[in-house]
Amino acid sequence: MALASNASEARLNATLDMLERLIGFDTESSKSNLGLVAFVEDYLKSLGVAYVKIPNSTADKAALFATIGPDRDGGVVLSGHTDVVPVEGQTWTSDPFKLRREASRVYGRGTCDMKGFDAICLSMIPEFQNARLSRPVHILLSYDEETTCRGPLDTIARFGAGLPRPGAVLVGEPTLMQVADAHKSVATYTTIVHGHAAHSSKPSLGANAVEAACDLVTGLYRFAEELAAEGDPSGRFDPPASTLHVGTIHGGTARNIMAKLCAFHWEFRALPGVAQNLALRHLEDYAARVVTPKLTRYAKDAFIETVTEVEVPGLTPESGSTAETLALKLAQSNRTISVPFASEAGQFQLAHVPTVVCGPGSIDQAHQPDEYIEIAQIEAGITFMRRLAAELG
Repeated sequence: MALASNASEARLNATLDMLERLIGFDTESSKSNLGLVAFVEDYLKSLGVAYVKIPNSTADKAALFATIGPDRDGGVVLSGHTDVVPVEGQTWTSDPFKLRREASRVYGRGTCDMKGFDAICLSMIPEFQNARLSRPVHILLSYDEETTCRGPLDTIARFGAGLPRPGAVLVGEPTLMQVADAHKSVATYTTIVHGHAAHSSKPSLGANAVEAACDLVTGLYRFAEELAAEGDPSGRFDPPASTLHVGTIHGGTARNIMAKLCAFHWEFRALPGVAQNLALRHLEDYAARVVTPKLTRYAKDAFIETVTEVEVPGLTPESGSTAETLALKLAQSNRTISVPFASEAGQFQLAHVPTVVCGPGSIDQAHQPDEYIEIAQIEAGITFMRRLAAELG
């Protein structure tokens, strides 16, 4: 991409060049991100930036924590993830791992969610260095956000114990550069009903796992109706309630055999302030009172178990926090929003670090075929970061 004469266009071109390199790495969550990490390491070394590489337990993925400015507490973390969702089954009009520019947009997997933000942060490093920061800017590139949101946990555990403890975290998920101070939590589960196989003509000889699973699913959706009726007291969320969803159900072996096994995969998205395990407690209570007694009438070995898979904490509003005050100033806004998706932000908040979500692009384009980000949003992100450099300079 051609270099431009003025500083703004030059920074935009540098950012698009960086984005092109990042998009070129296939970092779907099921795959390693180490190729991208190695590229960023070389880039950081070329600029003389100090960083720490933090691998996962199996050493096939890693996070990077880079520091620009003084090595002290109270800095600002710019947090972005390196993983992207799969492209399998989607119809793309071009190679999803090759950046394509058309008119006012750039296309590619991760342009919006969220390598666009990562590229802005990395390309801005020279400007952060020239600003002679009084407080550090940290860039955290994590992994597994699209699956568990646990990628930054090993880094967070080092805050104040080997790594500087930040004063604020800005998570760059796509919000159209609006400041989000709230999102729901997410918990996902698999419930497995263990029945007892028998001929379907003799129900008294077995326990039908499919029947029990259907009863449990019905119970969950009745509870979902109760949650919908309670609504959202804050009036900030769409949909305006905690929600339940059953995504898959599998069970049985044949029409004329009472099912020995049936499992369903489900999730609960809770409003801030609502217990993350509320739906699980409801299911377990309903199973104990209603479903299990029926299931075990003729088969005492039948039982129900639920496995917790992923728990992503919500982001609770903290009016006037360091992160909110800073982000609103940089965004030149006086209001916050909530977002419908979950993010890593709650992990930082659980560690008592003030956190908000603010990044370029629209979540409407995330996870889609022909994912894109408007170049104007990249420019807005650069402007935001320039204000951050001035604020900390």
